[in-house]
Amino acid sequence: MNNQIDAFLEMMQAQRGAGQNTLSAYRRDMYLLDEYLKSRHLDLLNAQEEDLKGFLKFLMNTGDSVRTRARRLSCLHEFYRFAYSEGWIKVNPSDYLQGPKMPQTLPKYLTEEEVIQLIQYARLNDERLYVLLEVLYATGMRVSELVGLPLGAYVRDEHHLLIMGKGGRERIVPLNDYAMDALDKWKAFRENDLPHNRKSKWLFPSNKSRLGHLTRDAFFKELKKLALTVGLNPDKVSPHVFRHSFASHLVAHDADLRSVQQMLGHSDITTTQIYTHILPDRLKKIVEKSHPLSYNGARKKDENSG
Repeated sequence: MNNQIDAFLEMMQAQRGAGQNTLSAYRRDMYLLDEYLKSRHLDLLNAQEEDLKGFLKFLMNTGDSVRTRARRLSCLHEFYRFAYSEGWIKVNPSDYLQGPKMPQTLPKYLTEEEVIQLIQYARLNDERLYVLLEVLYATGMRVSELVGLPLGAYVRDEHHLLIMGKGGRERIVPLNDYAMDALDKWKAFRENDLPHNRKSKWLFPSNKSRLGHLTRDAFFKELKKLALTVGLNPDKVSPHVFRHSFASHLVAHDADLRSVQQMLGHSDITTTQIYTHILPDRLKKIVEKSHPLSYNGARKKDENSG
């Protein structure tokens, strides 16, 4: 591999905490760019802005999706910023490159009633699924973070979970009483009724997985089955939809975006801002309830008193 690409990927892992999926994607992106430039008798460090624009046009012609092209451009920006900081180039050729406009898609989420319906049914019928849903809805963690929780991640007296997120970044997320009670009962159940798993380091151990803990796919299938059982469309229910529901419901109940960002483990608050899709309905209710000229506000009171 090109030495500059090696150094770039090492930096992304060490300094930016990039996960393996990101590193693999960036490696493919850099290979593709390198091959494109070589076919034009260029290399990474002597490419000019017009050469990179040609690469972006090449990507569009090859049928890459808008999202894929946006990611490749992000990788390109990161690489040339790094090359400039290392003194390999005197001018950053990617400075003024603009990517494709991303289609704005709102996150899918469940209503609070639908979440409660799923959790209550699981509470009566499946001990493990119940605690998984309580913890997922209480923390909004990623499904990979949830199923891979070590046994020591939860300590009752601390009232929180210590979560290992993307790129090895740790974060602390508070737990509500429902989640803590569910975890207490699960740990007792795990200890008394799963003796073969007592030595497992995982909070949700599984002898059926080579990883030693419940897999994402297994949890995904259990949740789909639960949705069918309670009469919800399984296509709209998934662990990631629970994560979106957690964030959307917090914002709907006046949580500030910075706190939601920290709990979700987003490195950039712009990612968290997708949950402001909740705000129009909430603001409408506030106006209807509080505005002095609304029928539900002070004006109605005045008319009644008159």
